[in-house]
Amino acid sequence: MAHISKIFVLGGTGFLGYYTTKELLAQGYQVKTMALPPMPADNLLPSTVELSLGNINELSDAQVVDLLSDCDGFMYAAGADERALPEAPALSFYYHANVLPTQRLARLARQAGVKNFVVFGSYTAEFASLWRDTYPDYQLQPYPNTRLLQEQVAFAEGEGAMTVTVLRLPYIFGTMPGRMPLWKMFVDQIRNQPVYPALKGSTSAVTVEQVAEAAVGALQHGEHRHTYAINAYNLAYKDFYDMIVEALHQETMTQVPVVPFDQLKPQFEQLDAQTAAAGKEHGIHITLSEKLQEEAQCTDPDETAILGIKDHDVVASIKATLAKCVEADEPAN
Repeated sequence: MAHISKIFVLGGTGFLGYYTTKELLAQGYQVKTMALPPMPADNLLPSTVELSLGNINELSDAQVVDLLSDCDGFMYAAGADERALPEAPALSFYYHANVLPTQRLARLARQAGVKNFVVFGSYTAEFASLWRDTYPDYQLQPYPNTRLLQEQVAFAEGEGAMTVTVLRLPYIFGTMPGRMPLWKMFVDQIRNQPVYPALKGSTSAVTVEQVAEAAVGALQHGEHRHTYAINAYNLAYKDFYDMIVEALHQETMTQVPVVPFDQLKPQFEQLDAQTAAAGKEHGIHITLSEKLQEEAQCTDPDETAILGIKDHDVVASIKATLAKCVEADEPAN
């Protein structure tokens, strides 16, 4: 493979984009990035990074092609994830947030002569595909449905001229300057609770450094139209909640029993009904999302060996991430 000299990272000051930028620099690439203001922290990126703050979706086609004209690769580390709670229909929200911008930028990247395009996608697309027979509704849910569509439009735009690959990303842990980890919402839910039930399943988990390694690996070794569902650690939901309880120093106060889905199902259905009554819709309805937490949503790390992901201590990363979430609420002395 010819050496790729300059890579464009969309969202280089975001959690995933920041680490991807660091990994690219460590491997000798030049990096250009555009990210939404404001900067999360001063001097976040080295001065060698060509940084512009703004919304790439507000640039004209000609401006985007001009921006990408000296780049060989494109890292698409932007978009909306399933934590958003948009107005119904959620499918329309995710279509406009993830599918259309990806299609446009893949098309313009190809016009600009970019040779490799890596989409940061979701492992929900992996299991929506794998479990088509067991959970036919899963692939019809707004979020996985549009993640699958995002992959297809990107592949089609690259066909014949640009290698397009997708990382199907699971639970990701790590911290960065100036940003609170998204896991704080879980910490807040468990804070001061006497009981926080878990379902019996598990999920794939990785560190943010592994995401960055996978992204650069996809750039270098990825095959067009391939999706890579990365995983480094099978994290049981109960173990995760126990780690949160420990981070909150609530071991003597909070029980985390593993309970059957059917015991909690009426609560989940009520939450979905309340969401609908408020005119909103989750990207994956709560009842189905929780039902899936009885399953092992874990992929085989060997299947993505080509990406060259290194071994990291995922559990240590989870604990450091949770410590930062807890620290945020502790009064300063």
